[in-house]
Formats: sequence, structure tokens, C-alpha cells
Amino acid sequence: MSFTPGIFAGSKMYNNLIVRRLMKTLANYDLSGRNTFRMKVRCALYVEIEAEEELPALDFSALPQPVMVMGGGSNLLFTKDFPGTVLHYGVSTALDQVQGSFGPGAISGAGPGPSSVPLNALEATVGGLGPKGKNTPRPECGWTWSTEGYSVLVTIAAGTVFDDFCAWAASEGLWGPENLSLIPGECGASAVQNIGAYGVEAKDIIADIRAWDRREGRFVYIDPANCAYGYRTSKFKTEWKGRFIITAVTYRLSRTPQPRLDYGGLRKALNLKGLDLVHGKSGLGAISGGGPGPGSVPQNTPGAIVGGPGPGDKKTPRPESGWTWSKEVESLTPKIIRQTIIDIRNAKLPDPAVTGSAGSFFCNPVISKEHFERIVAMAKAENGPDYSVPHFEVGDQIKVPAAWMIEQCGFKGKRLGGAQVYQNQPLVIVNASGEATPEEIIGLETQIIRTIESKYGITLHPEVEHV
Repeated sequence: MSFTPGIFAGSKMYNNLIVRRLMKTLANYDLSGRNTFRMKVRCALYVEIEAEEELPALDFSALPQPVMVMGGGSNLLFTKDFPGTVLHYGVSTALDQVQGSFGPGAISGAGPGPSSVPLNALEATVGGLGPKGKNTPRPECGWTWSTEGYSVLVTIAAGTVFDDFCAWAASEGLWGPENLSLIPGECGASAVQNIGAYGVEAKDIIADIRAWDRREGRFVYIDPANCAYGYRTSKFKTEWKGRFIITAVTYRLSRTPQPRLDYGGLRKALNLKGLDLVHGKSGLGAISGGGPGPGSVPQNTPGAIVGGPGPGDKKTPRPESGWTWSKEVESLTPKIIRQTIIDIRNAKLPDPAVTGSAGSFFCNPVISKEHFERIVAMAKAENGPDYSVPHFEVGDQIKVPAAWMIEQCGFKGKRLGGAQVYQNQPLVIVNASGEATPEEIIGLETQIIRTIESKYGITLHPEVEHV
């Protein structure tokens, strides 16, 4: 029996060789089942990473180039066959097995989650070294309690479906990701794309990121403060593109109620469910105009009231007075908000299991107030003096829904070959026939961009990454 020089059992070189032989690789791979647009394209090589230790063993220089790391394929438009390697990090966290332990021993019960632990429990850790080498959870371990504002730090493997994480957090009574419910994709992509919906973005809850640094050949921890997060963007999409392979994301969640309700009709939808929501902004911090917010008041405050007598001379809030703590407010939970958002999204967006799409196709443009006033004048001239243009204030600028402009220009439901602007939400372009080509998707996209630019002087930019 002979041995290859320099390779022997137990050595790093030998172990890397075994890992490479076990690694799942597929040549000339059909990607139509790996992208939610269902574009019928192929890549030269597909690599599925099934364990974190496979990354140091992978010889990236030997792979067909370029190498693209792909998550769930939910924010991509393949414009043609990909000539290089598509790499997917497939390690996920079994959320139904996530457990924690506190103090001198384990919490009673088979698999406690954060909701079963008292708020005054001692800070504790699960599973050994984690982000930055501290005693915080590794991807397979679960969660730990932090003394920082009674927050819960949850480390999730990058290949975990993000909505599964949202569902788990809501079931545990943890606040933070509920507004992001039903966004397709995986947890690793949430840190790349800075996904967002209903007034919340991933950056608001990301505490730390673990990744393989291809340039330095080692695992690193990345502070989200260094990621230059912006509207659907980060350094992972710009100057760091292709350098890091995210293997886990640590999210900072909270047991303290922090509802974010003032975006996209969420408050109205909750009101329709019979929840008597208050008029002030909810969550931690001051109500606009000064004074404490509900998040700063202990939950056992007996019948706290702000603003004096309200409707019917009852001690309930007047519209201008802010908020009150009531049984209805106490009943507002992450699970209720999550389900409400799921209902809203299902009513507006196509089911990816039925109709191919990449979700929101365009970014909502942010413009100056002066530019917005010109658009308002145009809209009133077309729709009447009482017409109101939907918008959101972003600092001293205005965000205008791209969907509104697309609909105003007559594109709602418009079709080009197998591609179509979705009838219920014009921000979405769908593969209506199931056989749409990249050229048809791009053709419809180009028509929309040119028409919006001509009418409103705004250039729409795709949120969907073109490959």
C-alpha cells in the first residue's frame, strides 16, 4: 500500500481531500428549480456546501469562473446560462430543536425556548464559542440571553429559510422580524440584501455575521456597523462582492414589545381584526411631540392613560393624545402581526409555488420634496384636486412607491410574451406563462423604466439582481 507524498491520515491535507471527494458537485446543472423566476438556464458547475468545514477545503481557483454564491434564488434574474460556478451554502438550523440553558443548570423541560424563560433570568450561553469568539451560540446551538435590554441573541445558519426563522421567533414571543414575514430567501441573503418590509429592515435586527473570507482564507466575524447598509444594499453587493461566504447570522431580538405598525396599511389591517390600536407610534422611545412610549412603560402598569377623556367621555385616548395600555394592546403579539402581514402579502403577491417571480422587481425611489411636489401637481391635474399621492418621508426627502407610478402609467396587468406585470401588485413582474424568457422579462422592465423616466423624471432601478 502506498501513500501520496505529504498526505497522511489525520493531516489537514488528507482531511481536505476527503471533504472535497464528499462535496456535492453537479456539472452542467439545470438552475430552473433553483431560482424563483424559473428561468430555464444552466451553470457550468453547481456546488452544494453541506458543512462549514467544507469551505476551507474548497479550491476556488480550480472551479469554473466566475464563482457566484446563491441563496434561495429569490432575488435573481438569470439573463442567460451562467458560465461559471454557482455555490449554495446549504447548512440550516433545525429551529424546532433550538434550546437554551440558564444559570447553574438546564431549564426544566425537554427543549425550552426564550419565551419559557423569566425576564430576570441570569445571562447564560448555549453551545460554546460563537460570534467574535465570545460565549454566544454557534449556528447549530440556538440562542443566548443578553443583559443588553433583555434582548435575545439568536444565531442562525445562513442556509435556513428566513421565513422559518420569522415563524420561530413569533412562536417564542420574540419581537424583531415579524414585519419581515413571508419574504422569500434564506438568512444569509438577509444580511447581503438588507431585506425589508413594512418599516423594518434586516439591519435593524442583525447583531453579527460569520463568514468565510475567500481572500484571507479564514473565518471572520463582521460587525453590521461596517457593512454600509442602505436601502436593499450593503458592501456585500458592492466592494465586498464575491469575497465573503456568509455561514451564519446573529439576530438581536427582544422580549419587550416593540411593534412597528405605521407602514403599508398594517395598522388599518390590525384595526379591521378588532384590535383597538392606539393613535401614537408604538414601540420603544418617545411618542412624537414628547413623552414616553408604550415600550418604556412596565407591562404591569395598571390602566395607564394619556390625554384625558376620549370618545364618549371614557378614559380612552383622543386621536391627538397618544396611547393607552389596554387589554387589546396587551394582546398584540408578534404572532398576530406576523399573520396579519402574511394575509396582506398573500392578497397582493403571487404564490411562488404557483407563479414564478422574484418579488418586488424595482426599488422605491427617494426624491427631493421639490420633485415630489411636481409629481403631486401632475397627479392632481390627472385625477382631481383632492387626489393624494402615496408617499413616505425619509429624512428631508420623499419615498414614492414605484408600484403607484407603474400603475399610473398603465402597466398593471400588461404582458409581453410570457412576462407580465402582476395584476394585484404592479411592483412585481411575473413569469405568467411559466415559459417566459429572460429577454421578455428584460423587455417589459425596459418599457417600464423608460415610461416612468419620461413621465416623472425618475429612473427606476431594479431591486432584482441581473446575472
